[in-house]
Amino acid sequence: MFKNLGEIQNYEICLFVLPAIGWGLMPLVIASVKNSTVYNQIVGTVAASFIFGAIVMAIMHPAMSWSLFLLSALGGACWVIGQVGQYISYEKIGVSETMPISTGLQLIGVPLVGVLAFGEWSSPQAKLYGFIGILVLIIGVVLTSFTDRGTSEGNKSNQVSTIILLVLTSLGYITSSSIPKALHGNSVSIFFGQTFGMLVAVFIYTLVTKNLHVWKEKSTVQSGGAGILYAIAALAYILSVQDNGVNMAFVISQLCVVISTLGGLIFLHEKKTHKGLIFTIAGLILIIGGAMLTTLF
Repeated sequence: MFKNLGEIQNYEICLFVLPAIGWGLMPLVIASVKNSTVYNQIVGTVAASFIFGAIVMAIMHPAMSWSLFLLSALGGACWVIGQVGQYISYEKIGVSETMPISTGLQLIGVPLVGVLAFGEWSSPQAKLYGFIGILVLIIGVVLTSFTDRGTSEGNKSNQVSTIILLVLTSLGYITSSSIPKALHGNSVSIFFGQTFGMLVAVFIYTLVTKNLHVWKEKSTVQSGGAGILYAIAALAYILSVQDNGVNMAFVISQLCVVISTLGGLIFLHEKKTHKGLIFTIAGLILIIGGAMLTTLF
């Protein structure tokens, strides 16, 4: 398939960095869509992802079993829970504060599921580094959520409730990220199953909330750009997991937090005080360091 070693290395590097780039840019694209609601954003993202998945599925024609399809779809439905919570949080507290907290929670939850459900961290050394890493992650999340009292940033009355929402909905992300560990099948089939589950879940969400009208709105179509970014990143991540293992693929993918957080500050002009900025940067460093401890050792 590849002509030489250099081509293989380039392919693997692409698989490593695409999830981080795609998921890092995704919040910036969503936040740039004017006059869009959470419903526009989630429908546009999911619809575009499903179309992308269906096209890849039609081209590749991979094998698909019912058990693989249903479990993948369940993972996709759980992802919608996490993503809705994240989109709501963008509006309430901004991308630069939402992403470090959301990412940190996932980096805490996914390894714990791996230990409890899949028997990871089997050696005493792995357990030591793992739990130290989780402690570092918790400190990093706390630092990134720090705001100064007496400033517009620190006076956000909805900050506590939004962080609680992030904690609860991140359980959907954690479940979605953990389910593929139990699946053994073609990566394209897993990806398509996920996007189908996402589509069903978001349809039910808009039906129950009486927002079916958003499926045909302009802002929904414009939000599709985020869906394409998500789809490319998600497919690359699944391929990377199969080639490089869950631990390495997951930790590299979560570098998206650096892109989205700094992008929110630079390109979306989200404001932080000097003290708040220092705490955010320190928190990002701890989140990255904690992620490496929990997944690489």
